[in-house]
Amino acid sequence: MLALRKILVPVDFTESSDRALDYAIDLAQPFSASVFVMHAYEVPVYGFPDGAFIANGDVAARISTAAQTALDALVDARKERGVPIKGLLRTGVAWEETNHVADELAADLIVISTHGRRGLARALLGSVAENIIRTTLRPVLVIHGHRDSMPSMRAVKAAT
Repeated sequence: MLALRKILVPVDFTESSDRALDYAIDLAQPFSASVFVMHAYEVPVYGFPDGAFIANGDVAARISTAAQTALDALVDARKERGVPIKGLLRTGVAWEETNHVADELAADLIVISTHGRRGLARALLGSVAENIIRTTLRPVLVIHGHRDSMPSMRAVKAAT
């Protein structure tokens, strides 16, 4: 019997990650599971032939404050959905931090969105979802495309 208690949802504040979060909340409801919303950010480092520029403490603090504000707004907007939800902010590489948090929480499932980038955009930006899928030992549910074109958990439950 599948028992979900903790669902981790890494977000990047895009429409795709909003859809993944909403899907995770719908999935959590029948299991009385908790949802952990996580955002990881990196402090920018710019390399030049003669050295590197690392953002100073003020820039890093502003990035952190903006990320925390956005994460709090995401969580607050969904608190009334009947599922325990908590936001977690981390500094580091997104896919690595996702794996660390999943292990720390002993998450039963990671729900992540993918933008579906291809070609040069994917080569330059990489794929957080792909790296998580390849490296985690936990189950991963990938939400791709518009949620409106996918069956909601309510529709799946009603059909069974």
